[in-house]
Amino acid sequence: MGESSPLLVPLGLCAGLVALFLFRASPRAAFVAWSLVLFFVPIWVGATVGFFWAALTLMTIAAIVANLADLRLAAVDGFVAAFALLVLALFALELATLSATVIAILQWMLPYAWGRVVLARLPARFVTRTIAAMATAAAVLALLEFATGLNPFVLIPGSGAVDEWSQLQTRASFLRAEGAFGHSIALGASLAMSCSFIIAARWRPAVMLLSLLAVIGAIVVTFSRIGLVTAGLAIAATIVFLPGIARGVRWTVATAGALAAAVVVPIVGIVFADAGGEAGGSAEYRIGLLSLLSQVELLGTAGEWSARADDGISLGAYAGSVDNTALLIALRFGWVPMLLVAAALGSIAIAMVTRRANPAAIAVASQLPALFAVALITQFGMFLWFLAGLAVAWRIADDQAATDAVLTDVSSHPPKRLQPGRAAAP
Repeated sequence: MGESSPLLVPLGLCAGLVALFLFRASPRAAFVAWSLVLFFVPIWVGATVGFFWAALTLMTIAAIVANLADLRLAAVDGFVAAFALLVLALFALELATLSATVIAILQWMLPYAWGRVVLARLPARFVTRTIAAMATAAAVLALLEFATGLNPFVLIPGSGAVDEWSQLQTRASFLRAEGAFGHSIALGASLAMSCSFIIAARWRPAVMLLSLLAVIGAIVVTFSRIGLVTAGLAIAATIVFLPGIARGVRWTVATAGALAAAVVVPIVGIVFADAGGEAGGSAEYRIGLLSLLSQVELLGTAGEWSARADDGISLGAYAGSVDNTALLIALRFGWVPMLLVAAALGSIAIAMVTRRANPAAIAVASQLPALFAVALITQFGMFLWFLAGLAVAWRIADDQAATDAVLTDVSSHPPKRLQPGRAAAP
């Protein structure tokens, strides 16, 4: 680790302790700091102690420790806990790899836990507006990146992952913006999830529309079909299901969205047409991934499947990347763990429709179709799991508030006591 590592370790511990005290004293500072790292610190920035710990992972651990609180559990927590325990058991039995286990626990379960505790010490409006503001700033930087052709985040040094994620992408000779997210799809999907928070932030209509315009513009210049489709789903679901939005705002957003689609769709269509084989090959690749289904086990990793063949077709072509979250989880851990994840995320989507919706639940639900076409790469996966935990915490808080309101109403207006010998009117 170099000659300076003996000094860096105690310095890092001291910095961590200072951060814990600060985050405990000011939950708002903790969430703002975490959000800044999420949106503006690349995944390759971190420290290697045994294995690589991303800066966002370290920040998430500090935020959880500093904001621990008693929680009411929900059924979704059971699915998530069962998945985590099963992953650890599979690793202990050498039926899952270290890399896959580290990703599942540090990049998925930890952000979920942070999402579950954050509302214990912070108001939902502050969380909503912070995410909306950070996404807007990230969108403006992405637009500048596209206009200038310069991404300053790729100049930040880091681990070996910098070589994997810092390569800028193009589509039909256009630079695909990726910001600090290391990949255009990760940026596009993360900004799409943020759309529901921008509408829910209750900013003045002009500010909200400008913010949405910046975010949609940034998603357009990622040239990601996943980002565009899920942004549309998130905005539509927000104006339909999110309570408390004024009717005028709903109509304004719907009208602006329709006008934006009328402008954006033809432009994006021209770019994809110019991309030709590259864009078409990307779609065909995702369809071809279905041939990997034959390799999935009930429990445990599929092993070294890339050296095998299915119906005479070599599977090695998919070894570099599996752009399908559901399939990738199944390949790494088996059908049962994948179904537990599906149950957890699916429950959040169902609750969005059947119960009081919140921005986090809408964001998660809007991404479910995308999880069959993209892996949980870089900060996108961590953001999604954080929002899953936040959606559950938000629903529990809403249920508790509704119960408290009923109890308060009953205590304020107790039923009239009947006089002896008199029956209540039918």
